[in-house]
Amino acid sequence: MSVDIPRSLLFLPASNARAVEKARGLECDLAVLDLEDAVAPEMKAEARAAAVAAIRAGGFRGAVGVRVNALGTEWGEADLEALPGLPLDWIVAPKVEEPGIVDAYDARMAEDVRLCAMIETPKALFDLQHIAGAGGPLKALMLGVNDLTSALGTGASKDREPLKPWLVATVAAARAHGLAAIDGVFNGLSDPEGLASECAQGRLYGFDGKSLIHPNQIEACHAAFSPTPEEVAQAETIVDAYAAPEAAGLGAIRVGGAMVERLHLARAQAVLARAAVSR
Repeated sequence: MSVDIPRSLLFLPASNARAVEKARGLECDLAVLDLEDAVAPEMKAEARAAAVAAIRAGGFRGAVGVRVNALGTEWGEADLEALPGLPLDWIVAPKVEEPGIVDAYDARMAEDVRLCAMIETPKALFDLQHIAGAGGPLKALMLGVNDLTSALGTGASKDREPLKPWLVATVAAARAHGLAAIDGVFNGLSDPEGLASECAQGRLYGFDGKSLIHPNQIEACHAAFSPTPEEVAQAETIVDAYAAPEAAGLGAIRVGGAMVERLHLARAQAVLARAAVSR
């Protein structure tokens, strides 16, 4: 199942054959073979070849993507040159700092591949609007929280207090240009309560999904970023109410003791579409 807006985006080292094979059976919406942070410099070429072979072989339950090394590094161009012609759904681009970088990817990508731009430097934060509006293959923004907190020099905080303005800003930039917004990774591998809390926070702030670093994070992620039964029921009620003959031509109607408008109808339709994909 390939989804346009992934709830779960699982990073795994392309050089780890066992992890790649395991990923084929996982229920993540998007498996991302990582050529960047998860791969040591001396292993870059080997990881690239392994990623190409794995994508060509196929067998992934969901969509498949590659996080390439940044353009301007000694590996970035070679990564992109290896990908055309592969059954690839996404390219994840690290450290996108200005819209010209999106243009550079556009010139090197196949037309049917989507681009996710990682926002992970202070410079990118102050050019979010222009990056999000770059167009072309860009379909998502992802907040790269580890690199960003390191660059900002922020302190540790369970509720990501120092990042809250940038969580909001990333979602707002994505919404302004019709892009998906993907939350950053949660580093704790043995902290299910912390993971659930951060997934809930990401949903509250408007993110569509979350990037993950371990298969044991998929279930909590899907629980947070899939519509609840209550949300689905409410959406169905709103859609049915507007479909009634007496609602024809009306902008605002009464549904269950509350006034709703056409904007609520659009959101209800989006919830039902998301629920259909999530099943």
